[in-house]
Amino acid sequence: MLLWIVLTIPPLLLGLYAQAKVKRTFAKYSQVRPANGMSGAQAAQAVLQTAGLPGLKIEAIDGKLTDHYDPSSKTLRLSADVGATSSIAALGVAAHEAGHALQDAQGYGPMKVRQRIVPFAMTGQRIWIFPVIGGMILGAGTALGSTLFLVGIGLFSAVVLFQLVTLPVEFDASKRALVALEQQGLLAPSEVPGAKAVLNAAALTYVAGFLSALGQLIYFIIAFRR
Repeated sequence: MLLWIVLTIPPLLLGLYAQAKVKRTFAKYSQVRPANGMSGAQAAQAVLQTAGLPGLKIEAIDGKLTDHYDPSSKTLRLSADVGATSSIAALGVAAHEAGHALQDAQGYGPMKVRQRIVPFAMTGQRIWIFPVIGGMILGAGTALGSTLFLVGIGLFSAVVLFQLVTLPVEFDASKRALVALEQQGLLAPSEVPGAKAVLNAAALTYVAGFLSALGQLIYFIIAFRR
C-alpha cells in the first residue's frame, strides 16, 4: 500500500494542480484582447499561410479546450473559446494546434512515431485493466495468472509509451507556436509572455499524465515480481 501511495498519489496531485492551473491561466488570458484584434482561427490561418499550408481545413468543434489537429483528415479543429475568440489565450492555443499541422507537413519524427502507436495505445487504454485484475485474482504464482498479468502490463506499457512520445510533440508544437506568434507579429512582444504562460500550463498536464501512468506501470511491475 505504501508503495502504491508513493508511486501514484504525487503524480495524481500534480495532475489536479496542472488541470486547475490550465483553467485558471486560460481564463485569465481569455480576458486579454490582442492589439491586432485577431481571432484564434485567423491567427492559425496566418501561421499556416506562412508555412505554405493555406489549404489546410480549419473547422469549429464543440466543447471547451477540445482543440486539436487531426492528421488523418489534415484538419485543424478549434473550439468557440479559441477559434471564434480574440484573446491572447485563444491565439496561443490556436497557434499551438497549427504547430501540429506544421509537424505533420514536415514529417516531424516524434509525431510520426506517436501516430503509429495510437492504435496500440487506444487498445491498451480500453482493456489493460481486465487482464491485470484477472492476474491479481488468480495470483502471479499461477501460469494463467502470470500470463494475464504480463499481458496487462504489456498493454499498459503501450499507453505509457504513447504519453512519453507525446511530450516532445507537445513541447515542440508550443515552441513553434511562440516563434510564429512573435516573428509574424501576431502578438506584440509584451503579449507573448501571456501566450507562453497558457502553453506552459497546458504542457504541465502532459507531464503529469505521463508521470501518473509511469508510476502505475512501475507499481504493476514490482507487484508482478513479488
